[in-house]
Amino acid sequence: MAAIQLAKQAGATVLATASSDEKLARLREFGLDHGINYATENFAERARELTDGRGVDVILDSVGGQTLLDGVGALAYRGTLVSVGLASRAGSSIEARELWTNNNALRGVFLGGALLAEFPRVHAMIADLIERVAGGELRVHIDRVFPLAEAAAAHAYIESRAAFGRVVLTP
Repeated sequence: MAAIQLAKQAGATVLATASSDEKLARLREFGLDHGINYATENFAERARELTDGRGVDVILDSVGGQTLLDGVGALAYRGTLVSVGLASRAGSSIEARELWTNNNALRGVFLGGALLAEFPRVHAMIADLIERVAGGELRVHIDRVFPLAEAAAAHAYIESRAAFGRVVLTP
């Protein structure tokens, strides 16, 4: 949701994937222009259709695995695929040749590593994002709040993939 809002504020046309049409409809309030239900549609094919065959300039992938591999097929000429996580818990092997054809780039981003190497820059970036949330410029959607004693139920809820937004544990 944050990536959708930030991309929209930067002037991008925003495409995003979700596992249901209901979730995609809810993402529109955050700035989504085009939703792709990855349970019923091929992401790369649909992204190319939505861009008149051009492809996508930047893909932010937090899932990894096959999703990361599929992203390469959705990239525009000189597009960049940014890997920020492994929610699928599956590794992936990308053949470098797949990137060469369209002069694409694959970039890995790990906030923990950036904090160690570039603390002043990352600290300022995080402070700016917190200020933007506090000022209402960025929205954080809290789906459910669980007491800490119900941590197992909170994890089960997250694993059910029913959550839309953050799930919070309180003491």
